[in-house]
Amino acid sequence: MRIILNGAGGRMGKAIRELALNGYRNAEVVACVDLIPMEACGIPTYTEINDVNEDADCIVDFSNHEGTPKLLAYAAKRGLPVVLSTTGHTEVELAEIERMGQEIAIFRSANMSLGVALLVELAKTAAKAMPDADIEIVEKHHNRTLDAPSGTALMIANAIKTVREKAQLVLGRHGQAKREKNEIGIHAIRMGNIVGEHEVIVGTDNETITLKHEAHNRALFAEGALAAADFLTGKPAGVYDMNSLIG
Repeated sequence: MRIILNGAGGRMGKAIRELALNGYRNAEVVACVDLIPMEACGIPTYTEINDVNEDADCIVDFSNHEGTPKLLAYAAKRGLPVVLSTTGHTEVELAEIERMGQEIAIFRSANMSLGVALLVELAKTAAKAMPDADIEIVEKHHNRTLDAPSGTALMIANAIKTVREKAQLVLGRHGQAKREKNEIGIHAIRMGNIVGEHEVIVGTDNETITLKHEAHNRALFAEGALAAADFLTGKPAGVYDMNSLIG
């Protein structure tokens, strides 16, 4: 499985390259792309995605959401599937992903962890089984994280909204107004070198259920991205996600 790695110079790019060198999923990184020139790594490197001509089976993207339209246009031109591992997409960018999903296979997830996918399903089950319970989400990431709340926290909250149609997201909480019945509170903590923690708290006056996922190593997300790339091989055009992978 030959991979074009977009955003290769970051931490996740490095994790992908290390996994490939160790033979994970029989992946081979054939080209590295990053806006910031990279040090020589024994793989052809580029600062512009459109300059890449290497034969490949899939593109794995760990760059920045702002580059998504350009990346998808390149992928469509070459007929390559894409794994989008970036977060923070705008509504315009999300619409472009859906549109391009009519031409190529796209795997998009705010979190590439199988464990997080299971957390989402458990949260939906709890929210549906306890329709009157309050729900709060607490997420923690390292102090260099750009978006708050995290894409994963929003993914969890939006999944819960599929079983609670009247739910309204509240980002943080301040002032003196009381909590409304249909709120889903999301609270972001940024400190140190936390890889990623997501906690869903479902509580009534008489009991509380706490669901938690904690990532110990960034290799977890790199493994998920390569598993998604392997999954996309031979898939028809469409937009896929973690539910597609574990279903």
